Amino acid sequence: MIESHDLFHEFPEYQEKIRAMMLSSDAFVRLMRDYDDCDHKIQRIEQRVDPATDFYAEELKYLRVRLKDQLYKMLVL
Repeated sequence: MIESHDLFHEFPEYQEKIRAMMLSSDAFVRLMRDYDDCDHKIQRIEQRVDPATDFYAEELKYLRVRLKDQLYKMLVL
């Protein structure tokens, strides 16, 4: 089974803060949308719905980590 990487699963201790940031920060919403889009692409590749090279899949995973780091920094401030 493919593991979920949505922010609520990645940061369960920040669920309320995530909800609050979604209502108060356009920058957070944009980053979260980019993160969710990236995660969705990775899931489709891992489920073999969409074909992709290993290089492209790894680049997406690297991007997801960078986006998650940026979102985490916003959550802990």
